[in-house]
Order: sequence, then C-alpha cells, then structure tokens
Amino acid sequence: MTAQKLIVITGATGTGKTTVSRYLREHYHIERVMTHTTRPKRPGEVDGVDYFFETPTSFATKHYIEHVTYAGYQYGSSFESLDAAWQRANFVSIVLDTKGAITYANQLGNKIAVLYLTIDDPSVLRQRLLHRGDQPEMVEARLQSPEYKRDLQLPPALAPYAHVIVNDDWAAAQAQIDAFMKQLAVAAVELSE
Repeated sequence: MTAQKLIVITGATGTGKTTVSRYLREHYHIERVMTHTTRPKRPGEVDGVDYFFETPTSFATKHYIEHVTYAGYQYGSSFESLDAAWQRANFVSIVLDTKGAITYANQLGNKIAVLYLTIDDPSVLRQRLLHRGDQPEMVEARLQSPEYKRDLQLPPALAPYAHVIVNDDWAAAQAQIDAFMKQLAVAAVELSE
C-alpha cells in the first residue's frame, strides 16, 4: 500500500502558489483538494471544479480541518473533501496561507509535505501582483497586510515538513519541484515495501 500525502503549497502572495498547483496537475496529475464556500458563484465558475458552493446550512454539515469567514462568506477545507481526493489518488494538493498550513500540520502531521514558496527579492512581488492584473491600491494593501508579512517567513511549525522552493526563475523552480516529486515518489515506494 502506498502512503497518502497531501502536498500543501504555501508562501506569500505572488510567490507562484497557483502556478505550482497547475504545474503539479499538468505534469504529475496531482489534483487539488476541493474547498468549500458559501459565497455565490462568479461567472464561469463551476460547482465541484472551482469550489463546492454551499449554503450556510450545508456548509455547517462538514467537518473542517480549517475554515474562515471572509467578507461575510465562509470558506473551508473539510476532512470529507480530503478523504474523497485520497480515494482517487495517493498524492493530492491544496493551496493555503501559512496559518492554514500550520493547522494542517497540527491535524495531519506526517501525512503532509509542504512546498514553501519564496523568492530572494521580495520587492519583485509587487511587480508580479501588478503584472497579473491586481489593482495598484489592492496590491499595496496586500503588501502592507500582517498576513503578507507573516507569509514571507517559513514558520518554525512547518519546518519539519517543508521543502523550500525559491521561485525567482520558473525553470529553476520547476527543477526544484521535480526533485521534490522524485523524492516523494521514492519515499512512498520505500514505505510500501
């Protein structure tokens, strides 16, 4: 039996978490764990693809690993969603901020592997956020937020599970991710023997 792992992708905004999640899906067929929200669907969003869109009543029926209320809507990731993902594959992923990643580490321990994304020059993040289309005032607010400053550092609670990926250059980051995936696959095989 192969060990199940949840790859937790975390780091400050603009470090490439969504890009890494997409890379893992496209190159390693690693699907992400679906999260839940009570906010309405945006145009083009699909239930079960973008989120599980819930009513406040249905949201309350799940068993959450972590959840937050943001702008009046609830968001969370559930044990039910994680278990469903693990029924389809032994390796799955989720994108979280560092606070959420710590909650997962506390709940799941060695069932997680953390990809902590960073860059050598944090001033580059402003340009990345502007380049992806965020409004300048929104970018400045985000860069001044306590959450952004918190996520710039690898929290000590994640260090035992973390693989630091420096994403200054995407080709170099890909090589680091490929090495991580090879190491993960080897460890899974060794565990199953």
